[in-house]
Amino acid sequence: MGKIDSKVEVENIHVINKTAQVFTTTNNKGEFKITVSLNDTLSFSSIQHQPKLVVVDQNMILFKAVRVILEEQINELDEVLIGKILTGNLYSDIKNTKGDAPINFYDVGIPGFTGKPATQSERLLSEASSFNPKAGGSLGGPGGSISATALINALSGRTKMLKARVELDEREALMQSIKGRLARDFFASNPLEEELRMDFFYFCADDDNFISYCNNETDFKILIFLRHKYKQYMENLKTVKP
Repeated sequence: MGKIDSKVEVENIHVINKTAQVFTTTNNKGEFKITVSLNDTLSFSSIQHQPKLVVVDQNMILFKAVRVILEEQINELDEVLIGKILTGNLYSDIKNTKGDAPINFYDVGIPGFTGKPATQSERLLSEASSFNPKAGGSLGGPGGSISATALINALSGRTKMLKARVELDEREALMQSIKGRLARDFFASNPLEEELRMDFFYFCADDDNFISYCNNETDFKILIFLRHKYKQYMENLKTVKP
């Protein structure tokens, strides 16, 4: 059993036994469990902490416990001077600061939109499934209407195709995010040739449950999913390689 102490967040810290090639992550209390042997090297890393290596000694084996203190990772920037120096006195700084008020969309007669910008696929899907009669003439009785364009799109399967494109974009974005965040530590304990790693992540993204298992989930749960897919991927390689 292990425990990490730090002045900052201690959840989802990567713990890798570099000798035995196994990994885990900490819970919200900084606790973790991992298989070790005498003289194994444990690696601790996260975005918020300085990396640290710990060699398993006899005391750790005897007490079956280890306590690790991690230092906060502080990225210092070179000192720069931008504009006027503020004193910290709010009343004084306001009087000495000049600036134009931001343009309001409605002040100049332009309708503004402050929501999340839609992707190209989402815009095409919205257009294809629109029920606006102006889009191409309306069809229907007194109880409602549907645009001819939307009806044609539905019959032709274009709307279905665009929905699939939106989902594909979502899968691609999620896959790239996971790859950038977890690839290094994952492949440290799950070795795979460099030229196959991108193919592996596409293999994961192609799983029907990829989004439901990985979207808005903790790194720990995502790593479990990746390990499961890794076993499948390696089995597939055995059947493909001569």
